[in-house]
Amino acid sequence: MLTLWRYGRALAGGLCFALLVCGCTVDAVNSPYDSGAESRNVLYTAFAQRSPKYLDPASSYSADETPFTYSIYEPLYQYAYLERPYKLVPKVAQAVALPAYYDAKGNRLPDDVPGQQVALSVYDIPIKKGVLFQPHPAFARDAAGHYRYWPLAAHELDNKFSITDFHATGTRELTAGDYVYAFRRLASPRVVSPAFSVLAEHIVGMREYAQRLKDASNKVGKGAWLDLRQYAFDGVQALDAHTLRIKVKGKYPQFKYWLAMTFTAPVPWEADRFYTQPGMAEHDLSLNTWPVGTGPYMLVESIPNRRHVLARNPNFRGEPYPCKGAPGDKAAGLLADCGKLTPFIDRIVFSLEKESVPLMGKFLQGYYDIPEIDGGGYGVALRVAAGDSAQKAALYKDHGLQLLTSTEAQIYYLGFNWLDPVVGRGDTPAQQEKNRKLRQALSIAFNWEQYVSIFQNDQAQVAQGPIPPGVPGYQELPAGLDKSVYVYRDGHAQRRSLDEARRLLAQAGYPNGRDAATGAPLILHFDSAGGLGSNATLDWMRRQLRALNVELEVRATDYNRFQDKMSRGSTQMFMWGWVADYPDAENFLFLLYGPNSKARKGGENAANYENPEFDRLFEQMRYLDDGPEKNKIIHQMVAIVQTDMPWMFGYFPKSGGAYQQWVRNAKPTQMVRNTLQYYRIDTALRARSIAQWNRPVLWPVWLLVALVLVGIYPAYRVVRRRESRTALDDRRSGESS
Repeated sequence: MLTLWRYGRALAGGLCFALLVCGCTVDAVNSPYDSGAESRNVLYTAFAQRSPKYLDPASSYSADETPFTYSIYEPLYQYAYLERPYKLVPKVAQAVALPAYYDAKGNRLPDDVPGQQVALSVYDIPIKKGVLFQPHPAFARDAAGHYRYWPLAAHELDNKFSITDFHATGTRELTAGDYVYAFRRLASPRVVSPAFSVLAEHIVGMREYAQRLKDASNKVGKGAWLDLRQYAFDGVQALDAHTLRIKVKGKYPQFKYWLAMTFTAPVPWEADRFYTQPGMAEHDLSLNTWPVGTGPYMLVESIPNRRHVLARNPNFRGEPYPCKGAPGDKAAGLLADCGKLTPFIDRIVFSLEKESVPLMGKFLQGYYDIPEIDGGGYGVALRVAAGDSAQKAALYKDHGLQLLTSTEAQIYYLGFNWLDPVVGRGDTPAQQEKNRKLRQALSIAFNWEQYVSIFQNDQAQVAQGPIPPGVPGYQELPAGLDKSVYVYRDGHAQRRSLDEARRLLAQAGYPNGRDAATGAPLILHFDSAGGLGSNATLDWMRRQLRALNVELEVRATDYNRFQDKMSRGSTQMFMWGWVADYPDAENFLFLLYGPNSKARKGGENAANYENPEFDRLFEQMRYLDDGPEKNKIIHQMVAIVQTDMPWMFGYFPKSGGAYQQWVRNAKPTQMVRNTLQYYRIDTALRARSIAQWNRPVLWPVWLLVALVLVGIYPAYRVVRRRESRTALDDRRSGESS
């Protein structure tokens, strides 16, 4: 039988539930982190593809690894964070060292000697004192001074799958010998490094040293530690504890840029020995998974394909935030932290997000400060979305999102094969002039502004030449104007008219798009990698040439076949791109240097372009240090290719950063990789914003409480009446008896 007591208990439960709801705060209840995370000095971001595969500085070459490697390791040099054009500045080195030059007999040469006379460049690089490695078990010693974890017995690796499982740690001062050891590792047969072939071409004795190490590795046996301290070579030496000497063949001014890459970051021999021990690889313990550096951060948590955490290196000396920037940086607040010691953030948490939709959802809720550290596409995508949707634009503005873009040191161009009889150089002076006018006509007809608007969502800069902004030697308009294709009016570059293109086409021997001699239509061929030749981009390209009554035939093929055709020089027109390894005009102009012809020499000159004057200037320019003389020659070279038109210069893509309003000092760039140490978080603003954007909606709960109470009360009335009748019946029964 139902009793009043039972319903009273139900009513009391409903009231308690109501009181519990009344006691709820308006704090967000959908946070993926533990309580209070938004108030900590921690930056939250994501990675979408996979865990970083190579964190060994000798092997790492992927963009998704750089947020880790450039935060943990310290090369000798770095790029000034804010300044443009990009400027090389010291990091662990005391200064950006100028080389001493010698001739083939070992005689010292003047600093301004012509580069062709230099047989040897010697870099003596002073290294800062007092720089310490992060705490790491490889340096740990016991009370007697012996290494705590060398050698390890097999059972001592039981249950050790993380570097944090080793409780004892140690450190020591960085020395020039650690850089020497790093260069030696690049040549080791036990390390796969994409930098070795280039550096071995320039550093004295490095290629021969690699063969010696191969023999030594075979001698000590597989699995045994190859102690590179025992095998030296003349090209890289430590003159003393804090002076590094590097010998480079000839004069190679671009060598300094390699010293800003983590390929040449220091590696302590203790770490190499520590990770070589038996069982380490089976426990996934190596420099690829647990790096050892002197940088502002160190890896403290690594759960593959789930979560990685960088924490402030307690041994980091601190590095002042820059006080100089590009025009506009001060107004943007980017110089407010001038002189303050970095890093500003205690921890950086990387979480796996396999899909972009939940990643962007959490970003808009405030749970990610930056969607991806290395993902320049998110800023671009959000800018495009804001342009397409007023609702999204209002949302992003309300959230105060910083959607910043920068033009990168990259170029995409449409190339003409210089070996082709129609669009190439031509055999006779008359044919050369006709082919040049044809290329100019086609270049005018290809409306790259429209291409950028349609296919790049306006997130690219139309190129006037081969050198992108931010690279020394780039010229702003009107000085850098491509006069073959544009005129400068009203402060802007304006594409020449189609009528002018038609006149050039007629002068080239193709009036109205037909061969003046035969009357046959002019049909050009564009070689494309992949697809069937009918996608939107190719259709757009066909329409550009139809405006001149010229037909474009697309020859689509798979990438391997396309590469083969490029290698043989059997294409006519093609699309190609280049991403700079370092911000020097040489890294773009060498793409047009005759001896680098892809078909003839297997080089990167995909157009097989050859101009004796350009090549002469290139050979002069490549030996020059940055400055007015080099810039003057660069401008002459650019003017030559603007006239010859071996390329339609295409566009420089933009990358963008998406940052919450509380992320300070954000400036998107793909050339500067150690950006994490400059960011700062306004944690109070983040906590307020997350609470505001994620307030729990309580009215459904209150409605449920009301329904519960409304449902309980009638039942309570019924039970009350029944129990009253029962009590009355019991009294009457007692009186009658």
